[in-house]
Amino acid sequence: MSTVDSTKYYVFYDGECGFCDFWVHWILKKDAKNNFLFASLQSDFGQQFLSERNLELKNLDTLYLWKPERFYLQKSEAVFKITEIIGGTYKLISYLKFLPTALGDFFYDRVAANRKKLASEACEIPTAEERKKFIS
Repeated sequence: MSTVDSTKYYVFYDGECGFCDFWVHWILKKDAKNNFLFASLQSDFGQQFLSERNLELKNLDTLYLWKPERFYLQKSEAVFKITEIIGGTYKLISYLKFLPTALGDFFYDRVAANRKKLASEACEIPTAEERKKFIS
């Protein structure tokens, strides 16, 4: 894998989904501590991440959060960890991690299955500063 910053959290998402794009930009705006970097699952970097972990290369319904040399999380666990890292009032969402993963992922999967109906295909264009946080 290309050079990675082990101090950052990497968010892997469906780069062709307007709903996913909305949430990536939401994280960007809430990331006051500059903790996150982003890569679409379709990118070379995203495909390499999936391949190295023997994960399905064509499954774009899953959000992944990766902390190099430490862990990677997916689906609801990734969402809860992201809100914990962002902190503030959003950290309250992370307290739902006490739920069984299967239950959290059940709700995650329902949203993921309908995500293309939930947002337009129009994507917000990142600022020059925000573009530095995207890995192609």
